[in-house]
Amino acid sequence: MACELRAAGDAVTRVYLHTFGCKANQYDTEVVRQALEHSGAEVVEDPSLAEAAVVNSCTVTHVGERKLRGYVRQLARANADVRTVVMGCAAALDDGTIAGLPGVVGVVGGAEPKSVLGTLGISGGGVDPILRRFARGRRAWLKIQDGCDEHCTFCATTIARGKNRSRSPAEICREAAVLAESAEEIVLTGVHIGSYGRDLDGMDLGGLVEALIGQVPRVRFRLSSVEATEVDDRLESLMVFMPDRLAPHLHAPLQSGSDTILKRMGRHWYTAASYRTRIEQLAERVPTFGLGADVIVGFPGEEARDFRNTVSIVDALPFTYLHVFPYSERPDAAAWRLGPSSAPPVAAARSEELRELAAAKKAAYRAQRVGSDADVVTLRRSRGRWEGVTGDYLEVFVPTSRPVPGRFSGQVTVDADGALAVIPHE
Repeated sequence: MACELRAAGDAVTRVYLHTFGCKANQYDTEVVRQALEHSGAEVVEDPSLAEAAVVNSCTVTHVGERKLRGYVRQLARANADVRTVVMGCAAALDDGTIAGLPGVVGVVGGAEPKSVLGTLGISGGGVDPILRRFARGRRAWLKIQDGCDEHCTFCATTIARGKNRSRSPAEICREAAVLAESAEEIVLTGVHIGSYGRDLDGMDLGGLVEALIGQVPRVRFRLSSVEATEVDDRLESLMVFMPDRLAPHLHAPLQSGSDTILKRMGRHWYTAASYRTRIEQLAERVPTFGLGADVIVGFPGEEARDFRNTVSIVDALPFTYLHVFPYSERPDAAAWRLGPSSAPPVAAARSEELRELAAAKKAAYRAQRVGSDADVVTLRRSRGRWEGVTGDYLEVFVPTSRPVPGRFSGQVTVDADGALAVIPHE
């Protein structure tokens, strides 16, 4: 959907980009960046220099949408002449609120680059289906599918992005090969990557990763958010026997440790017990294992015993980090019909308890890693030193100001401030 709200005027040449939300959104922004550059437009890093701005929106929480509206207003205050196009998930569900914001000339639901450029009045050649460069340098995102066929009652993203649509393995492998020319790690992303291939004959996520590893040498692949029960034996084996090619790390959404709440959430494909069993199997077999999850607290109907079940499973499993969110009602999602959510003070207290537990587990895991080896992709220089990320998703630094390889192995140590460092092997 593209909605032209007011006359765009002459085509713009300098465009500023900003992204809210997930890795899939970040990938979509990079596709728009590439299309803009191919059309002859200049992408600028300073919004005060821009004639137009493209803001990629997120609809996961009401907080995210509030930040979006505030950011668009901020752009208009800082540059009265800027023409803003809002794209993405919140744009797809816009009731006119985004369209009425200062400086907004168009709302593009979804991420079709031709629609974004057209709304800006930019014409050019065809859009390259292959993303050839990622602005983050040594790490790149690669979207393998879009949309979702599930209907979690708290989620409006499915409504915004539609049904599962898998890209062809051949196109994904071509894009990965191009990205690998400049990236040391490629993160496979999407809205529901565990459903990859269900709309294709004879293909699934495990088969895709095997194909990528076979056809694209050297680079380390990583799965973004993926359901624990959708990690098959092939993916497990790759993490066990080829951790240099498939990072031994999962971000496996839990959402709740209560079966009652999982049913109310519409998450019918697993129970707390099946989630726990699969994670325990993986933790036992993958020698070095980074594990994260999303958890929602205060969901409609969540009683104290439901929350205690969530605390219990978080305490029992080897999480190395956790993303905790108080429930956020989405007007287009079904959960609003399930009754009131927990009172804000209750949700805040539960969130804090889980975050404290997660922080303790994170600290324990980091301490456990000291003295062992790590596979590091370097990211950036900050405060006179290099920062990087390990295969099991630890943020580390390299204690040298000299240039370091884009990827190296080394020994994990810790400095006087408790920060993790990796000393490259000679």
